[in-house]
Amino acid sequence: MVRILNVYTISAFVSIGVALIGFDISSMSGVIGTRQYQDFFGNPLGVRQGLITSAMAAGSFFGALSAGFLGNKFSRKATIQGGTVLWCIGSALQSASSGVPMLMVGRAISGVCVGITATLTPTYQSEIAPRKIRGRVVSFQSLAGSLGIMIQYFIQYGCSFIGSDLSFRLAWAIQAVPAIVLFIGLFWFPYSPRWLASRDRWEDVLKVLAYLRTVDNNINDPLVLAEYKEMEDQVRFEREIRAQPIREMLSPKMRKRVFLGMAVQIWSQLTGMNVMMYYIVYILQSAGITSIMLASSIQYVINVVMTIPAILWMDKYGRRPALLLGAISMALWLYLIGGLLWRYGEPNPVPNQPSTWIIMGHPSASRTILASSYLTVGTFALTWAPVSWIYQTEVVPLRIRVRSVSLSTASNWLFNYMLALGVPPLLRTISWRLFFIFASLDVMAFIHVWIAAPETKQRTLEEIDEIFEHGGPIWKSFTGTGVTSRLEQLAKDIETGKVKVRQ
Repeated sequence: MVRILNVYTISAFVSIGVALIGFDISSMSGVIGTRQYQDFFGNPLGVRQGLITSAMAAGSFFGALSAGFLGNKFSRKATIQGGTVLWCIGSALQSASSGVPMLMVGRAISGVCVGITATLTPTYQSEIAPRKIRGRVVSFQSLAGSLGIMIQYFIQYGCSFIGSDLSFRLAWAIQAVPAIVLFIGLFWFPYSPRWLASRDRWEDVLKVLAYLRTVDNNINDPLVLAEYKEMEDQVRFEREIRAQPIREMLSPKMRKRVFLGMAVQIWSQLTGMNVMMYYIVYILQSAGITSIMLASSIQYVINVVMTIPAILWMDKYGRRPALLLGAISMALWLYLIGGLLWRYGEPNPVPNQPSTWIIMGHPSASRTILASSYLTVGTFALTWAPVSWIYQTEVVPLRIRVRSVSLSTASNWLFNYMLALGVPPLLRTISWRLFFIFASLDVMAFIHVWIAAPETKQRTLEEIDEIFEHGGPIWKSFTGTGVTSRLEQLAKDIETGKVKVRQ
């Protein structure tokens, strides 16, 4: 018998918190090319459009920084619920906006929610998931983000046929619906067992673990007791050494791991995906594509479809190969886009356009750029999109996890803000050269991952400490092959009576 509420369904549902990121992306990419938006807000170009787009990321930065403290104090679940309230307020302000300043305020408030949910959703998922499927479970948030992009884009596309400013107001108001659903649904979900452990609610820890790991809520199951004991030992150890999370994050032993989580999130922004998602309309205009809305919609469908294989196989093939293959592949596609724009493009003869460099009369080059855009998006969805969120939760121990993930996510949004603000004017000034820059950054990401990022698949969150302390080269780090899990060995010792667990 399979329960309706289990690790998979809980993780899939709570991923709505990350789907809100997708709604934000499409709320801009799906509207900036429409006449209604341009007429009402005075055809914002360059820095002005960058300020509108980046307002969400600015709010997300502060939301992510506050998520660590709030998530530890009020629980992951309750803090996510508080974030959804802010999202609804932001959506209301956006849909009622009378000008650019009000629109920016609404997007910034919604951004605070996104910063909170983007930090705590993968944290919550990683803390309820068994080690063998942790990558798959946390990958649900990547699929949710892709679905959010696609759903909101088609909402925007449908509303674009409304001949008034209701076209964007209605679409922005609809964004509140998933937040309301998430707020209500979370009341029926369990708290994170690791948060309960930090509050000495050990009876609840055991009940939640039994609920998540067994069909019959068996608190005497050996694997449940093993995970319970491992968690208990970890919390006791932290208290014995009087762990101070902030100081420990800055210690020589931990700062390398904290920085690694931050670096993967930063690289995920520097891959060039912000350009492809927020400003795909501008890119397609430069490439000489005529059916821009249709071409964009296909990209978002690809983004969803390519996330599914990542969910199915992430725990089999691992994090490190995905990051390496993704970085070098995206570099190739972006170099191709930049090269074709350079070779076949020319200055745009029409003034006051987002794109100052366009391709005209070269359909083969235009189609190749479109195909390369699709390949870039598909590669990112298959590799960096899920792994960047999984990895930041795995590389640090429990005692500093929420604060470290908060810092990593804040780094993501800081670079998101800079790119959302900077890309529109850069597209107008350096045009095709921008793609060479992002491609080169992908090459740098490949080198950094090869040198510094170990494999973390199929290890308990506690066991990952051993990976960073084994002393060998990163590219020879533990892969899990031929190694007996410490958790499985502990379960056998409990079952045979060698180890006793206090309940």
